[in-house]
Amino acid sequence: MSPLPRALACANKHLLNRVMRRVAPHLPGFALLTHTGRRSGTSRTVPVNIFRAPGGYRIALTYGADADWVRNVLAAGGCTVLVRGRQVALTDPVLRHDPGRSWAPPVVRQILGLARVPDSLVLRAAGPDDGAGSGDGGTARR
Repeated sequence: MSPLPRALACANKHLLNRVMRRVAPHLPGFALLTHTGRRSGTSRTVPVNIFRAPGGYRIALTYGADADWVRNVLAAGGCTVLVRGRQVALTDPVLRHDPGRSWAPPVVRQILGLARVPDSLVLRAAGPDDGAGSGDGGTARR
C-alpha cells in the first residue's frame, strides 16, 4: 500500500507533473529523475522529492516503494537526476524504512509524517557530486 492514494498519483501524472517538470529541476527539495523501464526499455522522467545525503542523495517515496519508477531504478541499479540545474548520475539504490524520518529536516519530517511516508531511496552519486548531509538513518529494506 502506498502512503498517498493511487488516485492522487494518477491525477498528479496528468496534471501536476506537467507543471513540476518545468520547475522541479530548479527548486530546493525537488528534482527530475530519469529512469529506464525494466520491460519496455523506455526512458521516463518523473518529479521527485530529493535531499542530499552522505555520498549522494535520498528520495522520499511519497507513493511508496512499489511505484513503477522505484522498481525500475532498483532493477537498473541507478538513474539520473536533474537537480538544481545539474545532471547527476546515481547508482547503488537502497530502500530505507524509517517511520520516524530521522534523516529529514524538521519541517520535511512533519510533512512526510502527515503523508505517512516512512520509506526513502538512498543512492550514491556516481561522479564528483558526493552529496552532503547528516547520517543515513533508517534500516535497509530489499
